[in-house]
Amino acid sequence: MSTIDEIAPDIFRITTYVSAADLQFSQFLIRDDEPLLYHTGHNRLFPEVLAAVRSLIKPEALRWIGFSHNESDENGSLNQWLEQAPHATALAGVVAAATGVNDVAIRPPRVLQDDERLCTGRHTLRFLITPYVPHSWESSLLFDETEQVLFCSDLFVQHGNPPLVRDDILTPAIADLQRNQSTPFRDSIPFTSRTRPTLARLAALKPKTLATMHGSVFHGDCAPVLNALGEKLEEVLVTA
Repeated sequence: MSTIDEIAPDIFRITTYVSAADLQFSQFLIRDDEPLLYHTGHNRLFPEVLAAVRSLIKPEALRWIGFSHNESDENGSLNQWLEQAPHATALAGVVAAATGVNDVAIRPPRVLQDDERLCTGRHTLRFLITPYVPHSWESSLLFDETEQVLFCSDLFVQHGNPPLVRDDILTPAIADLQRNQSTPFRDSIPFTSRTRPTLARLAALKPKTLATMHGSVFHGDCAPVLNALGEKLEEVLVTA
């Protein structure tokens, strides 16, 4: 069963623990005039996530569906949501649309440019093109300027249980990354010439909340955490 936690006013974390992966998978719902779901979840999790969304809004009222990159936990159940919500439209950057969404989605996405803003009513969202952060060349992230929430996808992966932490998210995230270096997932996050400048750009937004896909959400002074992540990624992935 999925759990629901309000991490900021009218922003809800919907989380399902998958024991086979020993990992939490989270979606985020912005309840507004034009509701937005960030991350769709896997196909097999759709019934649970749908039930959670239904407890917050009428699913058919969903207007926007966002995600960072083409991956099963990011947009695997996209078409199920598009069928459930006849007026919903996916959001994608040019590369994400061209390399996946245009081909698989039953309706074309709205293609956003870097720094383009989307208003859902009370909330204003900024679309950020972030190649290779967290993963592939089509990656993007979304920043809620109204509540200063950064939807940061697979950055800061941890196996945390609390819905929200205020002390430290970096230490467990780096420990998890270090453990992955001896597994098939060792190359899940690349380190490129874009990594630290991109994280510095995210830090300059001064988010108050890091809405992570896997593990606890972090609330606090996020800028130094994002900058420190760049340093740690270089240390673990390049100099180790």
